[in-house]
Amino acid sequence: MPNIQKVDVEAKQLKGLKIRTCNADECSPETQKIGALWGQFIGTYAPSFPHYGVYFNYESDFRGMYDLLAGVESGCDGCPDTVQIQEGRYLKFSTKGELHEAVMQCWKQIWAYFEDPSVDERRAYETDFEVYSSPTEVAVYVGVHYF
Repeated sequence: MPNIQKVDVEAKQLKGLKIRTCNADECSPETQKIGALWGQFIGTYAPSFPHYGVYFNYESDFRGMYDLLAGVESGCDGCPDTVQIQEGRYLKFSTKGELHEAVMQCWKQIWAYFEDPSVDERRAYETDFEVYSSPTEVAVYVGVHYF
């Protein structure tokens, strides 16, 4: 399991490019969109770190459709899409490694964490986000509610 911290996050506005997808579509090379989104964002805007991947407009839970914005806080002149990360309590999962593989492994561990009925948190499905601080470091912030 990656390092997990409880953190309070302030709202912030990001600019970038977005798509609508679902996890089932991302499992198939014929329907996946996330890699192309990141390729277009990095190739077109060449932003400096940190980069953000923001998940929002959830249809339901991790099985439903959602929007994903690849973006930055500033320096993205001409970026057509914006999203606001909601203020609130998040669980921060940190990992290092080759980014694509590290992020996929981190999300698998996040899904397993929330399947455990003994945890106090439940996913909020409002905004979740990834912060890429370097070519080998990412932190995933998952919005939560407590029961």
